[in-house]
Amino acid sequence: MELSRRTFHALAGTAALGFALTGSGSPTSAHPARTAPTGPPPPVPGADGQPHEIGFDHYSLLVDGRRLVLWSGEMHPFRLPSPSLWRDVLEKMRAHGYNAVSVYVAWNHHSPAPGRYDFTGVRDLDLFLRTAAEVGLYVILRPGPYIDADVDAGGFPGWLTATEGRARTSDPTYLKYVDEWLTAVNAIVAKRLFTRGTGTVLLYQIENGYDAHADEPTGRAYMSYLYEKVRADGIDVPLFHNDKGRGGHWTPGSFGTGGEKGRWLYGFDGYPEPDRTPPDWGLFGTGGATGGATASPKTPGFVPEFGGGLSDPWGGSAFDGKGYAEARRTRDAAYERRFHLTNLANGITLHNVYMTFGGTSWGWLPAPAVYTSYDYGAAFDEARNATPKLAPMHQTGQLLRFVPDLAKLHRAKSVRATDERIKVYHLTNPDTGAHFYLLRNDSAEAVSVTLPDAGIDVPVTVPARDAKLIAADLRLGKRTLVHATVQPMLSLTAGRQDIAVFAGRRGDLAQVVLECPDEPTPMRLDAEPAWSWNLNKLNITAPLGAGGLSRVRVEGDGVDTPMLVLFADDATSLRLWPYETPSGALLVYGPALLRSAELRDSTVHLTGDTTGQTGLEVWGPRGITHVTWNGRPVATRISASGSLLALRPLPGVTRPSLPALDGWRRRAGNPESEPDFDDSDWTTADKETTFSTTPVPDGQPVLFADDYGFHYGDVWYRGEWSDENGIESVSLAYSTGTQGLLMAWLDGEPLGTHRMPVPDKERARQGTWTAKADFELPEKLRERLREARDGKRDRHVLCVLVRRMQHDTDGKALDTHKAARGLTAVTFEGGSPEVKWRVQGASTPDPVRGPMNTGGLHGEREGWHLPEYDDGDWKDAALPRADRRQGVTWYRTDFRLDVAPGVDASIGLVLDDDPGRAYRVQIFLNGWNMGQYINDVGPQHTFVLPNGILRTRGSNTLALAVLSDGTTPSGPGEVRLTLLGAAAGGVPVKPV
Repeated sequence: MELSRRTFHALAGTAALGFALTGSGSPTSAHPARTAPTGPPPPVPGADGQPHEIGFDHYSLLVDGRRLVLWSGEMHPFRLPSPSLWRDVLEKMRAHGYNAVSVYVAWNHHSPAPGRYDFTGVRDLDLFLRTAAEVGLYVILRPGPYIDADVDAGGFPGWLTATEGRARTSDPTYLKYVDEWLTAVNAIVAKRLFTRGTGTVLLYQIENGYDAHADEPTGRAYMSYLYEKVRADGIDVPLFHNDKGRGGHWTPGSFGTGGEKGRWLYGFDGYPEPDRTPPDWGLFGTGGATGGATASPKTPGFVPEFGGGLSDPWGGSAFDGKGYAEARRTRDAAYERRFHLTNLANGITLHNVYMTFGGTSWGWLPAPAVYTSYDYGAAFDEARNATPKLAPMHQTGQLLRFVPDLAKLHRAKSVRATDERIKVYHLTNPDTGAHFYLLRNDSAEAVSVTLPDAGIDVPVTVPARDAKLIAADLRLGKRTLVHATVQPMLSLTAGRQDIAVFAGRRGDLAQVVLECPDEPTPMRLDAEPAWSWNLNKLNITAPLGAGGLSRVRVEGDGVDTPMLVLFADDATSLRLWPYETPSGALLVYGPALLRSAELRDSTVHLTGDTTGQTGLEVWGPRGITHVTWNGRPVATRISASGSLLALRPLPGVTRPSLPALDGWRRRAGNPESEPDFDDSDWTTADKETTFSTTPVPDGQPVLFADDYGFHYGDVWYRGEWSDENGIESVSLAYSTGTQGLLMAWLDGEPLGTHRMPVPDKERARQGTWTAKADFELPEKLRERLREARDGKRDRHVLCVLVRRMQHDTDGKALDTHKAARGLTAVTFEGGSPEVKWRVQGASTPDPVRGPMNTGGLHGEREGWHLPEYDDGDWKDAALPRADRRQGVTWYRTDFRLDVAPGVDASIGLVLDDDPGRAYRVQIFLNGWNMGQYINDVGPQHTFVLPNGILRTRGSNTLALAVLSDGTTPSGPGEVRLTLLGAAAGGVPVKPV
């Protein structure tokens, strides 16, 4: 239903008042942007207590009048249920060139019931926002209310599936719940806005990928309501929406904003396949309402989601069963260069990579289309390890930070390469005269070209399906770069010299040409570079990667500041760390990660990680004479390049040993299937109506689990009757998410198991699966029923377990999240019994772990997954097992870790077995549901155990709930711990 004008404004309530109070002349006015010149970017953000102005023009964002290119990565705090590790990931992002983090806030993660909102523990949004500010990252906040994000119901809470009201419309009932959610979120966000100087929240998204009602009054009213509600809650940063697939929806002026203008950004997403030619969604595009950034020519190009990987479904059809390793291989560093640099060349200056750290869809969090791991093939893997795909993000992020020319670009005259296989994008900065050329090779072999139109007559080689960004006429410190054949990575002044870094592929022959009207005195500090001076130009060449970092110092050319030119291949560039301090810039070379740098008196205090033995070199402000690394003094000398050079290597990491998992205890876990089980405290399933989109079959009660308050995990049904002994078969209709299943017993005898099919590529995104399971009664059971016919009223119990999996997302705004889960209808052959149904699912939501941690298994309801549970009377067991039974069996063991202090060890659990065995396992570590393993479906076999939940120095309890269908030996087979990564350093981790 649509809102009348009176109802809409009544619901908006204080929103109108908020507009009356704030007006349109707020700190985010875009008007000053029109005259902003190219200049230094804003400083690293933080909660500095000072008010800030956020504006924009069609080039870029403006922060306090300075142009900002947003180079952002997506991570989801709810996919890393260890708040200590949020800092770890954020510090890694900051070090690798990102200046912003984009985060969804999942309604279902915070709300176990209507009116109840929990932002404590692993749900502490304020802690995350404070941490981002401390690290120095802007925050793009995306609280929905609908987020998709490949999570259950697209982020809608389970209880919303059983409510009246059409979601994602202006329906008043739905908006009432939305109002509660946004009020709770915005009370936290308003305290962390960058405009107020109390945090770094820079942008705020409303809704997500909303195209179903884009041209209808209900859609416009809905977006207007959200806009006014957010403003009324005190959120004064620019707002935006992520347009799904560049539909031209929700551009400025397309819906009412209460009279406010100049504070709404148009954004769109894109997930191009690696074998596709990178699309032009900006300056070089064909334009039009569906062409990308051209849909909103007065706002900067903005991609709130650009694919940095891809999700994988149950069965692994997206990557042919190879999992996320294949996602990372096909969307590697070359992919990122081709596609992300094409976006940059198209004038897209707000760029967010989804995902940059994927994490884990633990518990019942994942949407039907994905399994537990949400690694995504991202730049940081699920175990928090940096991957080689970070090189282009690191290099370009640092370039955007230290070379402001890229914040304001015009499309320049066409330039052709000498080989037509190389596509050339030519851009120039109108203020500085700098030129940038993106050379992209979409062919299957390396191509070398020159650019005679640009005056670049030396060969530039672009590898197959790769790209290079080269610059010309670019000011670097006090000198001008004539041109280079490799990408500049950064330019800064440290102490008494300018430093310029150039980076490229290993084996490239880099050429850098500097203007030098006077004859210079270059000093080759490493064996690889060479130089020559001719026609007032200094030509420096160096092969990349031959000896790590190559250095050339330039002076004596009439410029009073020396220049240090550094050459790095991709791997070497990932060991170069610029860092800004109040006393000036630092550049650190050597360790695997630099987390922080602080100057006190004459000492620079560095913290970070090492994975192997490494050198350490520091260029910094004048007066620095001493260095510490993770609190320990480092003996140094002054090098010829003006750095402080460590006399001895920093130590690497001692990889911890891991214990074998043995000492298992075992117990059967489905007493509900027995006919004499006491179900008197279960919920009676006797409703006749529902708000579900699934119709109730004629003559049947509502059996849908959500209607009885059971929204996550397994659900049990027990149907009882006392007549009709002649039943020969039973038909059970049910509805689940992907890979749901149903098991049935009659009078304690197993009838069998029915499973939804493994999805192929065409059905991988299907969110709801329905089927009818037909079970013929075993002859022995029929005979027993026939014997009881003669005048007796025999009691019979039909028991059904449904692994319901997750709710569908609601991407098309059709209320598909309300599709039934669980049994939908039950019919019999040979009789028509009057069945009284009872239903049982998850008990009270875990106050620490949240509503999606557990389901309705008997062991979950009894706390068998918890470390404090006493399993002393369980039977001893050894693995591998090969039981053949239908039902649930639990296994528990304890193990102890003793990882050395100061070592960040990322540990996983591996399950492996004969793929022909049909069983699945829920994995509980110290009470936390870390995911679901399906042995004969896959593709996931390794499950990350995040530190904080995992006690790396202490005792841990592992519980496995094994669900087997009885048709094959069930397992589990091999269960072991594995080391996924280790570093000396890390962050302090508090137990969760």
